[in-house]
Amino acid sequence: MAEILFLVHRAPWPPDRGDRIRSWHMFEALAKLAPVHVAALADNEADAKLAREKMARLCKGLAIEVRKASRPLALAQAVLTGEPVSNRLFRSAALARHVDALVGQGGISHIVAFSGQMAQYLPARFDGPVLMDFVDVDSAKFATYAEQDRRQPLNWVHSREARLLATYEAKVARRVDASLFVSEAEAALFRSRSGLGADRVRPVGNGIDTGRFDPALRLEAVGAGERPLAVFTGQMDYRPNIDAVRWFAADILPLVRTRHPSVRFAIVGRAPTDEVRALEALPGVTVTGEVPDVRPWLAAADAVVAPLLLARGVQNKLLEAMAMARPVVASAAAATGIDAVPGEHLLVADDAEATADAVCTLFDDRNLAAKMGQAARARMIARYGWDARMAPLGDLLGLPA
Repeated sequence: MAEILFLVHRAPWPPDRGDRIRSWHMFEALAKLAPVHVAALADNEADAKLAREKMARLCKGLAIEVRKASRPLALAQAVLTGEPVSNRLFRSAALARHVDALVGQGGISHIVAFSGQMAQYLPARFDGPVLMDFVDVDSAKFATYAEQDRRQPLNWVHSREARLLATYEAKVARRVDASLFVSEAEAALFRSRSGLGADRVRPVGNGIDTGRFDPALRLEAVGAGERPLAVFTGQMDYRPNIDAVRWFAADILPLVRTRHPSVRFAIVGRAPTDEVRALEALPGVTVTGEVPDVRPWLAAADAVVAPLLLARGVQNKLLEAMAMARPVVASAAAATGIDAVPGEHLLVADDAEATADAVCTLFDDRNLAAKMGQAARARMIARYGWDARMAPLGDLLGLPA
């Protein structure tokens, strides 16, 4: 009988951030194919406890270890051993022992690893199918970090990580049966870097729960008022999100204010850094920190903005906003990988002036904004159901649905 080992870098529950949303729906899809053993890491004991309480009854086996390594320690260890820092950050001797013992018992027939950091837990010898869901090309992300930040030692750290991860990613991809990425753009980039073909490197896109993200639901009223509201959602200790809201608040919002002096900008998401918190000193800016539910803020938005300078794969924040029938203004980087038509389902702009003009257009023409929001939701319903998105897993693993 088939049994699947699912290796995941953050325990999938609760699905309240981009990586956990994808891994949770992947777990659900795998559980429909065969019994699943989950071996996962957690950022802290609270996250581990929540995941254990939810997932224990849904798995045949569950092991969650809390990550211990700090970034400075992981960097020092990685330099000494000549390996990527990313791997050191997600290394757990206890989890490795558990995986080795579980595979050694002989019951595991298939392995799925989620995120490149988990490739280090793949057994050296395994006869069954192995899928590696890289999600994004992380080495390319660090290369972009290095290009954007020339300060030392950060430039050296990012350049080193990009180089070592690129070698590691290609090595892993040659070991496994198939490597998955969140979009065709990411898959094509990896094919060009690794030399592997479309039979070994496949896109499996993200979806959206359009029943949960439904504008018809009755939600708590937040952010209500006559003044127009722009909203950004995301994990607010993540560098691309920090850079995006800083740019919007400092450079774009003042341009919007020339036409809409009372405009408000809400930054909604957990773990805002001091740098993000400081933006509240600017006129009209609110930093909410973690909220129990992002949907009320999306529902209240006159425009959802995603001015990301760096974005890899598919942005869940856009899928959520579009499913909620909200008009979206996104950078080209953020919109890449979204199956939507600029001008019909969302507005795309890359410089401060164009972004401000797009936001003001939505504020000025509420009929246009509503029409675009409805078109966006219809697109999500038609193209982004999670069951359809995860359907290829069965074929890739050779397991009938």
